[in-house]
Amino acid sequence: MKIAVTTSGDSLAAPMDSRFGRAAGFLVYDTDTKVLQVVDNAQNLNSAQGAGIQAAQTVAEAGANVVITGHCGPKAFRVLQAAGITVYNCEAATVQEALGLFGEGKLLTASDADVEGHWS
Repeated sequence: MKIAVTTSGDSLAAPMDSRFGRAAGFLVYDTDTKVLQVVDNAQNLNSAQGAGIQAAQTVAEAGANVVITGHCGPKAFRVLQAAGITVYNCEAATVQEALGLFGEGKLLTASDADVEGHWS
């Protein structure tokens, strides 16, 4: 399983980014191989619109099955859902903490977007 976590860094100790579409990037952790991949999201940081949709497509192309983020808007949520990617909202301080909470089954599956579009 591949888990994408929104972040502004490039390691497990990096802080989580609370935004999905405008996160600096994603750390994609493969639970089978234990390999960590950094996926850049810089192209969406300053987009006037469509950042969430593009970020969702980027995560899908990286092969993620799960997204852990602070908040996810409606358009991004729909694209992730259509791609079969499960979203979890999380307020963890670091990527490692978020992955730990997920592994312990302490995160709840998001049933819908939790913020309006163009949230920052």
